[in-house]
Amino acid sequence: MRFTDIFIHRPVLSTVVSLLILLIGARSAMEMEIRQYPELESTTVTVSTAYPGASSDLIKGFITVPLQQAIAEASGIDYLTSTSSQGVSTIQAKMELNYDANDALAEIQAKVASQRNVLPAEAQDPVITSTTGDSTALMYISFYSTELQVPQITDYLTRVVQPKLQALSGVGKARILGRSFALRVWLNPERLAAVDMTPTEVAAKLRANNYQAAVGKTRGKYTEISLTSDTDIADPEAFRNLVVKESDGSLIRLKDIANVELGSETYDELALYKGQPAAFVAIEMAPGANPLTVADLVKAQLPEIEQQLPSGLNVRLAYDASDFIQDSINEVIKTLLEAMIIVLVVVFLCLGSVRASVVPSVAVPLSLIGGAFVMLMFGFSLNLLTLLSMVLAIGLVVDDAIIMVENVHRHIEQGESRFDAAINGAREMAVPIIAMTTTLVAVYAPIGFMGGLVGSLFTEFAFTLAGTVVISGIVALTLSPMLSGKVLKPHGNPGRFEQVVEKTFNGLSNIYKRALISLMQTKSVVIFFAVVVLGSIYFMVNMSQNELAPTEDQGILFYQGLGPETATMDYLYDHGQEIQDRIATVPGYNEDFMIIGITSPNAVFGGFKMKPWSERDITQFEAQPQVDAELKNVTGLQTAVFPRPSLPGSGGGLPFQFVITTGASYEQLDQVADELLGKAMQSGNFMFLKKSINFDKPITRIQVDRDRVADLGLSMQDVGQSLASMLSGGYINRFNMEGRSYKVMPQVDEQFRPSKESLKDYYIRAGNGELVPLSSVVSFTEDVEPSNRTQFNQLNSLTLEGVVQPGVAMGTAMDYMEKTAEEVFPQGFSNDYTGQTRQLANQGSALMVTFFLSLLVIYLVLAAQFESWRDPFIILVSVPMSVAGAMAFIVLGFATMNIYTQVGLITLIGVVSKNGILIVEFANLLQKDRGLSKFDAVVEAAAIRLRPIIMTSLALIFAMVPLLIAIGPGAESRFAIGLTISAGLGIGTLFTIFVLPAFYLLLARDHHGSAQDEYADEEPAASQ
Repeated sequence: MRFTDIFIHRPVLSTVVSLLILLIGARSAMEMEIRQYPELESTTVTVSTAYPGASSDLIKGFITVPLQQAIAEASGIDYLTSTSSQGVSTIQAKMELNYDANDALAEIQAKVASQRNVLPAEAQDPVITSTTGDSTALMYISFYSTELQVPQITDYLTRVVQPKLQALSGVGKARILGRSFALRVWLNPERLAAVDMTPTEVAAKLRANNYQAAVGKTRGKYTEISLTSDTDIADPEAFRNLVVKESDGSLIRLKDIANVELGSETYDELALYKGQPAAFVAIEMAPGANPLTVADLVKAQLPEIEQQLPSGLNVRLAYDASDFIQDSINEVIKTLLEAMIIVLVVVFLCLGSVRASVVPSVAVPLSLIGGAFVMLMFGFSLNLLTLLSMVLAIGLVVDDAIIMVENVHRHIEQGESRFDAAINGAREMAVPIIAMTTTLVAVYAPIGFMGGLVGSLFTEFAFTLAGTVVISGIVALTLSPMLSGKVLKPHGNPGRFEQVVEKTFNGLSNIYKRALISLMQTKSVVIFFAVVVLGSIYFMVNMSQNELAPTEDQGILFYQGLGPETATMDYLYDHGQEIQDRIATVPGYNEDFMIIGITSPNAVFGGFKMKPWSERDITQFEAQPQVDAELKNVTGLQTAVFPRPSLPGSGGGLPFQFVITTGASYEQLDQVADELLGKAMQSGNFMFLKKSINFDKPITRIQVDRDRVADLGLSMQDVGQSLASMLSGGYINRFNMEGRSYKVMPQVDEQFRPSKESLKDYYIRAGNGELVPLSSVVSFTEDVEPSNRTQFNQLNSLTLEGVVQPGVAMGTAMDYMEKTAEEVFPQGFSNDYTGQTRQLANQGSALMVTFFLSLLVIYLVLAAQFESWRDPFIILVSVPMSVAGAMAFIVLGFATMNIYTQVGLITLIGVVSKNGILIVEFANLLQKDRGLSKFDAVVEAAAIRLRPIIMTSLALIFAMVPLLIAIGPGAESRFAIGLTISAGLGIGTLFTIFVLPAFYLLLARDHHGSAQDEYADEEPAASQ
C-alpha cells in the first residue's frame, strides 16, 4: 500500500489530519503580533559635545578627532560620520544591521569616557544617545497655544506629559522638540563699565552665590536630622536682587547691570504647527517594539492628556506613521481575500464542476491557515511581507489541489470507479507533488539565508511561503485525493457546463497537439529562438532602471529649505510662514508642521500631511510636483520636496546622498564637489542637489595683540574667557525651580552686539586692576570658512545630497555619479554613500546572486529526485524565458528593477519549473510504462498535462490581478511583484508548452523498457 492509499482508505484519518492543521494554524494566527515589516534593528549612536563659542575648526581638532578615533575602535560599526560646527561636535556611528543596540551603546560609552580628560576643560560632557529604527519618529504630537509661550508649553510637557508617554510599553523615548526654560542674564556692557565690572566677574559671582550644597545631617544617640542650606537661588527674582558688588557703601545688584528673565535656552530653534509656534513630542519606539501597539497605547493616552491640559493649550496628532501601516495591512488582507475568491472562480471555470471545485476550495484556505503555524514556530509576525507571501501562496498552493483533482477526474473519465481513480490518480501525482513542493522550498531557501537589509526583510517572506507550500503538499497528498474520490461525479454524469468545459479543453488540447507536432519538426529553429531570447536578458537587465523599492503613497511629503549662511531666526521664520501659506493651497492638503534651526542653523524642515486616502482625489506623486512648485516660488531659500523612505533602516535626510571623501583640504574638496555638482545638475537626473557644506560662511577673525596683552599683565586665557563670557551664551551652572533644574546663561544683550564694531566697547580688567577697552588689544579681519567640517570614516568629506527627477530611478542617478566621479576625481579622492542610496549600493546584485543560487539549488534538488543530470536542465529551460518576459515589461517602464521585482523573478523559478515537472515526469513515465518513443511520449505528455498547466498558470496569474489593480497604501510594491509574476508566468507558460518539448527531444534519455522490470510485481490498484 502506497502512502497516499492510507488516507483514501481511511477518510476519518485524513479529516483528522486536516482539522489538526486547521486548529493549530488558527490558534497560531491569533497569537502572532501585527507589524509593518519584520523586526530588525538599525541602530545609530550619536555623541554630541557642546563647546559654546568655539569655531568649527577648533571643535574638529580638539573634540571631534580624538573622540571619533576612539569610537572607531568599537565593534559593529558600519560607518562613522562627524560634523564639527560652531560650538558643537556631533559624531554618529551607524551600526551594522541587527547589531545589538545595548552592546553598541555600552562599548561607545566606554570609548568616549576614555577620552574625557583629553577634551578642553570648558567643553561640556559628551551626551551619548542611541536611536534604533527609523530616524523619523513613529508619531509627532503638537502642543500649541495662543496664550502660553513655547518655553511654558515645553516645561509643562517635560513635567507632566513626557513621563506619562515614556511610561507606555514600547515607547523608547518621548522626545520634546521645543524651547526649554533657562535663566537668561542679559548683560549691559555700558552699565558694567560704569560700575567697574567685567562679564567674567559677573559669571564668577553667579557661580559663587548659586551653589548647591550637600550639607549632610546631625546624629545624636537616638536621633538624626537631615540638614539643608539655601546656598542656591531658586527664583528669578532672587537672581535679580543678587548683590554682585559693593561700591562706596552702595550695593550693586544683578538687575542694575543686566536684564534677568526666565527665557529660552536657545533662540535659534523653533517649531511650528500650521504656522503657529508650538512644541512637539516625538514618539520613538524601543528596540523590537510593535509600531501598531505603541501607536494604539499613545492614542489611548491622549484623551486623558488633553483633559488635563492647562487652559488655552491645545493638542493635535500632527503625524502618525501607524495610519499608513494599518491601512497597508488592511489593503493586503483585502487583496488576500480577493485573490482567493478569484482563484476559486478560475478553478471552477476550468473544471466546470462545483463538485470538483470543492477540493481546492477546502485545500487553499486550509493550507494558508496551516502556514500560520510555521510562522509562529519560527517567531514571525503578520506583516506586509508575510501577508504578501500569503497572496502569492494562493496561486501556488491551489496548483497541488488542481493537479490532484484533475488527474483523479481524468481517471474517472477513463471509466474507473471514483475509489480506483482516487487511488491511481494519487499514486501518479505523489512524485510530481513532492517534487514541486521540494522545488518551491528550494527556490526560497536561499533568500532566507541572505544577509543585509534584503535578507532581514525577506527571510520571513521566503520561509512563510515555503512553509505554506509544504502544508499545501501535505494537504494535497492526504485530504485532496480522499475528497476527490468522494465529491467527483461518477463517469458518464457530467453537467451541461462541465460538458462545455470538457469540450473546450479537449478541442484546445487537440489544436495544441497538432501545433506542437508541427513545431517539433523544426526544433532547431525553436531552440535557436530560445537562445536568442535568453541572450536578450543581459541587455534588458542593463537597460532597466534600478532602485531599492518603489516609492509608496504614505500620505506625507517632507520638505527642506536652506537659507544663506548668515540667515537669522527671523529670516527663516518669515520664509517659513510663506512656505506654509503656499502649500496650504495644494489639493489634498490636510495640515503641516515645521521645525526651524534644528536640522541645521540656517534650515527649515517640515511635513506636508495629506488627507486620508479615501478623502482625496490626488496621489502623493501628483501632489509632490505641485508642492515643489510652490516652494520654488519662495525666494531666498533652496528647497526640496521628498517622500518618506519606503523601507525601514535607511536613515534620515534627503533620498540621494553621495559622499566624497579625501585626505586633502576642505578647499580642494569643495572645488572637486563644485565640478561634480555642476555636471550632475546638467545631466537632468536631479530635481535638486546641493553640497552638505558651503565655503561662503562669513566670519570675523579677532586678532589679539599678544605684546599689548603682555604689557597689560594679561594672558590669552584672560582675553579668551572674557570674550566667551560676553558672547558665547554658555551656561555656568543651574538653578532649581519647583523640583527641576534649569541653566543659568549670562550673555551680552543682543542690542549690544549687532556687529563686530560693538565688540570694541567691551572691557577687560588689566593686571593693574584697571578696565581696558577691548579695542586696545584686538583688531578684526574678514574671512570665510566652511559652514561646518564633516568627516566620513575619519576622512574629510562632503556630501552631495538631493532628490532625483521624477521618472529617474535611484540606480540610474548613482551610476551616473560614479561614472562622472571617475572623470572628475583627482588622486586621493573616493566616494561612498549614506541613507537610502547606501542601502541600494550595499544590496547591489545580492538578490541576483540569490536568483542564480536558487536556480542551482533547484537544479540539484531535481537532479536528486529524477536521478538525472539532464531532466532538471530540461525542466528549467523555460525559466530564463519567463524571466525575459517579465524583464520586457520592466524595460518598457511598467516597473523598475527593485527588491520586489527581483523576488518576483526568483518566484518564477519555482512556478515555471512546476509546469516543466508535470511534462517531463509524465513523458518519462509514458516511455517506461507504454514504451513510447521520446517524440510520442513528450507530445502525449504535453497534451495530457496541458489542462493542469493552463489551470495552475491561470490561477496564479488571476491571483495577481488584485495586486495589479491595487490602489491606496502599499499599492506600488504589490504592483511590482504582481506584474513580474503575472507577466513572467504568462510568457513562461507559453515557452514551457512549446519550447520545453523541443529540448526534451534533444536532451532527454531513452527510458524504454525500464518500467517493466521495475514494476513487474505490482498488482492492480483495486486489488490492494
